[in-house]
Amino acid sequence: MRLLYPAVEEPAELDDDELARVYAYPDPAAPGRGWVRANFVSTLDGSATGPDRLTGSINTTPDRVVFALLRSLADVILVGAGTARAEGYRPPEADPRWAGIRVGRPSAPAMAVVTRSGLLPPLLRGVPDADLYLVTCANAPAPQLQRSRESLGSARVIVSGSDDVDLPAAVSALSERGLGKILCEGGPHLVHDVAAAGVLDELCLTTSPMVVGGHHSRILAGGAVNLGFELWSLVAAGSTVLGRWVRTAHRPPDP
Repeated sequence: MRLLYPAVEEPAELDDDELARVYAYPDPAAPGRGWVRANFVSTLDGSATGPDRLTGSINTTPDRVVFALLRSLADVILVGAGTARAEGYRPPEADPRWAGIRVGRPSAPAMAVVTRSGLLPPLLRGVPDADLYLVTCANAPAPQLQRSRESLGSARVIVSGSDDVDLPAAVSALSERGLGKILCEGGPHLVHDVAAAGVLDELCLTTSPMVVGGHHSRILAGGAVNLGFELWSLVAAGSTVLGRWVRTAHRPPDP
């Protein structure tokens, strides 16, 4: 991988330590609520999924490397229940390649699932010692909410909002639990809602060198959102381009 921006006279291959610095969270993060970054991959023609409607078919090897790095840098992965079901999410596991950047923290990030139903997706239920949180709303069905509290423990069930999840409050609740470095992996509806709620600080976007045509979702799905971003870094690996974009009002200090 080569760093294209900020520009250097002779772009050289980034080693793992240098790549980790390129993607490091700002310190300190946004006051009072941590820092929320989203990570997505998109084709050249703007699709967030491949012909099978899943992201795996448009991933590239460099994208998978950065995907694992971003998880290792994060305190918690925020994901919608629908995406967790569709993509077969399981609790995160330690990645030996990036173990050094998790010294002093758990070996893998926690996971927080956002759902109005009050239930974890099936593959995340009943996993011993999994570092899991449920983010839901007060009007989730009471039996399902109670079931999740019994499974995870009351402190790991974050009730935020009434009919819908109050995402700013949920982000603050995670930060108060020491989970301020938040990585949102989608899906497109959740990232849209995070952006619309004003708590999306950063977007990491991989451009995959392929086109798929057809009718596929974009990286945000929902009503109009108008937010400005500026380029923080740009990395190339072969024909894959990986950009880090930061909210204009939330630009972190220079490293």
